[in-house]
Amino acid sequence: MPNVVLLGYDLEQPSFRHRMRSLIAPLEAAGWQVRPEHFPSGRYGLRTWERRAILRQADVVVLHQIKLSAIEARLFAAFTRRRVFDVDDAIYVRKPRRLGDAPDESAWRKRKFAATCRWVDVVAAGNDVLAGVARPAARAIAILPTSIDTAAYQPTTASAADPPTIAWIGSPENLVYLEMIRPALARLASRYPTLKMRVICSHFPDWPEVNIERIAWSSATEAQSLAAAHIGVMPLTDDAWARGKCAFKLLQYMAAALPCVASPVGANVEAVIDGFNGFHARNAEEWERGLETLIRSPELRARFGGSGRAHVESRYAMRTYQTRYIELLSQLGCRVGLDGTQEWRR
Repeated sequence: MPNVVLLGYDLEQPSFRHRMRSLIAPLEAAGWQVRPEHFPSGRYGLRTWERRAILRQADVVVLHQIKLSAIEARLFAAFTRRRVFDVDDAIYVRKPRRLGDAPDESAWRKRKFAATCRWVDVVAAGNDVLAGVARPAARAIAILPTSIDTAAYQPTTASAADPPTIAWIGSPENLVYLEMIRPALARLASRYPTLKMRVICSHFPDWPEVNIERIAWSSATEAQSLAAAHIGVMPLTDDAWARGKCAFKLLQYMAAALPCVASPVGANVEAVIDGFNGFHARNAEEWERGLETLIRSPELRARFGGSGRAHVESRYAMRTYQTRYIELLSQLGCRVGLDGTQEWRR
């Protein structure tokens, strides 16, 4: 029976849950033994040495978002048979601390990213941007977009008679991006007094000029919270960190049949097709115009929402992601080696 170890810094982190834990049940159904394992940050080399027995027993080890120094990457390779580096964020740079700041592009982080790519068998990248950065050092690339189970989301139940509700869902550290659209929301709120900005999170902005509806995030209620909205938004700055993001909140909006307005940055461009399932917005004026167009037209919201759900089902289906990932792990488990640079695509 083949076995795989899924390593992550935080096994409850959203990206680990969506990309790694979603694989456990289908892998086990396919006859694999699966072991999720915490891997501490820092303590380079020692953390690998402490887990050498676990690593040696595995047919394949997946490093999720974990960068290794060049020395540790060699040690890690010595203890493992086959290795996958799974990445769905631009972890080769540090996220900007404040809106408008440039990402910290330290040489140390980039060297670790390249070393990890060099010493694994395959880099499983969540989007084309990440694959492009990994490609010069990687032996093989698998582009496996972070995906979603649309069956867990019901199409929006919000009616045209309800107060117009714009939704944003995400983690507290990403709330800063909402500041980009605050002026547009303020102007819209002055024209549409019943407008609500629904924030689904554990922290909330305090904007006196915009009616903020505070919804505490819960995995049990997030789908229901989105289904009661009319529009989903994903503003982003155009920088190296944001370009590596995998647009997961847009997939959630589309699964709930919400039309989207998004910054045309990185994976957002593939998720939201301008004029088909939403609008691209590059500045405050475009954000205001796109949102107002959708606020004023229930028919357009319904058309975009239906197109978005169909798009996510065809391009980002969880079942396809799981099947492709299991195929990749199965190929690695039975391969003696990989010759040359290869690439797997959906």
